[in-house]
Amino acid sequence: MFPWNKIDTVLLDMDGTLLDLHFDNHFWLSLVPQTLSHQKNLPIDRAKNLVEAAYDKVFGTLEWYCLDYWERELQLDIIALHRKVVDRIQMRQDSMPFLTALGEQGKSRILVTNAHPSSLALKLEHTDLAAGLDHMLSSHSTGYPKEAAQFWETLFTQYQLDPSRCLFIDDSEPILQAAQKAGVGYLLGIENPDSQKPLKIFNDFPAIADYHDLLDDLLAEE
Repeated sequence: MFPWNKIDTVLLDMDGTLLDLHFDNHFWLSLVPQTLSHQKNLPIDRAKNLVEAAYDKVFGTLEWYCLDYWERELQLDIIALHRKVVDRIQMRQDSMPFLTALGEQGKSRILVTNAHPSSLALKLEHTDLAAGLDHMLSSHSTGYPKEAAQFWETLFTQYQLDPSRCLFIDDSEPILQAAQKAGVGYLLGIENPDSQKPLKIFNDFPAIADYHDLLDDLLAEE
């Protein structure tokens, strides 16, 4: 699928790409509305509508990914709520074999995530993800989400990357499009970010549902 001899660095999203997105979907679409319903004494449908309207208002911005913003906006202890369901934080079963193979082939593995630093720390605490990575960058430290060109400029400068020799993997087509505009040479979608949901369809990029599909070519690289 890719000319691995022309790829030095693999940039990897976290939620849905290396971790099962089921945790985040359950948290934001079920637990948050349920908690709001209970605390505000609202019907669950009303609470869901309020939460979804709040999400839509800032979708694609850094605030959408910011736990501090949601604590203020929803008046909920978001971090404490996260800790109630940490048992749902799981790595994809195919992630570590892929990350290990990348390391064996001398590829630099950089996590590039929109996750808030508190969310990132929690997920690192409850998985072995850090063992498969060389560097990590949260968009919050750049001041821009991955949807913005400035994020990619900061990333390339900070790690002295040649974007044309990078592969970026993400479960979001709009973010893949942003990376493409920024000059990333190789792009790949993830069809099954949430293990509990049907496959996603990607229109403009190649996509896979299992990293094992990449291993034969990767390990055959000379």
